[in-house]
Amino acid sequence: MSLDSLSDRPIFADERQTRIAELVNIRGSVRNVDLVDLLGVTEPTIRKDMRLLEKQGVLKRTHGGAIALRSSVESGLEIRAQRNTEAKEAIAIACVQEIQDGDAIFLDSGTTIQKIANKLASRYITVLTNSMGVAEAIADMPTIEHILLGGRLRRVSGSLVGAFTLDAINHFTVNIAFLSASGFSQSGVTVADVEEAKLKAAIIERARRTILAIDQSKVGATHFARVCDLEAIDTLVIDQANSFVQDLCQANDIKIIVANTHA
Repeated sequence: MSLDSLSDRPIFADERQTRIAELVNIRGSVRNVDLVDLLGVTEPTIRKDMRLLEKQGVLKRTHGGAIALRSSVESGLEIRAQRNTEAKEAIAIACVQEIQDGDAIFLDSGTTIQKIANKLASRYITVLTNSMGVAEAIADMPTIEHILLGGRLRRVSGSLVGAFTLDAINHFTVNIAFLSASGFSQSGVTVADVEEAKLKAAIIERARRTILAIDQSKVGATHFARVCDLEAIDTLVIDQANSFVQDLCQANDIKIIVANTHA
C-alpha cells in the first residue's frame, strides 16, 4: 500500500506514528500540513505524534514539520519495540517453552516474535521466517536450520511480503506458527497492512498449530486488514487474560497461556 493512499481509511495512533516515521525518512523531511491531509487527522494530533517521535530519537522537529534522523526500518521497528517490553519478554519466554527440539517453526515480523528468536540459542530446530530481524538474530546460532523467505521488503516492519513470499510458503509445513497481531477482538485477528495479513493467513494454513503472541494492549482492537477468525488460532500467549479474553477464547476453543511478568 502506498504511503500516499492512507487518507481513505482510519489510522490508529501506533500505525500513524509508524507511517510518519517511514514517510519522513523516505522523503527526508515532512510538513505538518501535508501530514494532516495524508493521514486525515488534526494538526494538534500531528504535533503530538511529532513530539513523541522526537523524544524517541526518530526525527527532529522543525518549524511546521520535521526532518529525518534514522532509517525507516529502524524507526518503525524501534517505535513498537519500546512499547510493553516487560510483557513482550515474558510472552517470549512462555512461547519458547512450547518449542521442542526437532520442531519446524515459523516466526513472523512482530517485535514480540523478535524476542522469541533471541531466545533460541542451543535449540535444535528449523526456523522459517519472513523477518529480516529474526534472520539476523538466529544467523549465528549453529543448531538452527534457517530458511528466510524471499519477497518484497516492507521497510516499516522489516518483513518480506508479496506474491513471491506467498508462493514460497506453500512449499513448507511447520509444527508451530508464531504470529503477532495488532488487534484481537470478536472481529478476529487483525493487522494494519493487507500484505502482512495475507502472509499470516497463508502460514496458518501450513501450520499444524498456530500460536498468537500478543500483549494485552491488542485486546479489543480491530485494525484495517483481517488475518483470520479467532477459531483459526490454537493457542493465545498473553500477559493478562481478563474476562473478555477468557470468554473469546472459550467460545473459539483457544487455549490460553498467561505469561508470568513477575518471573
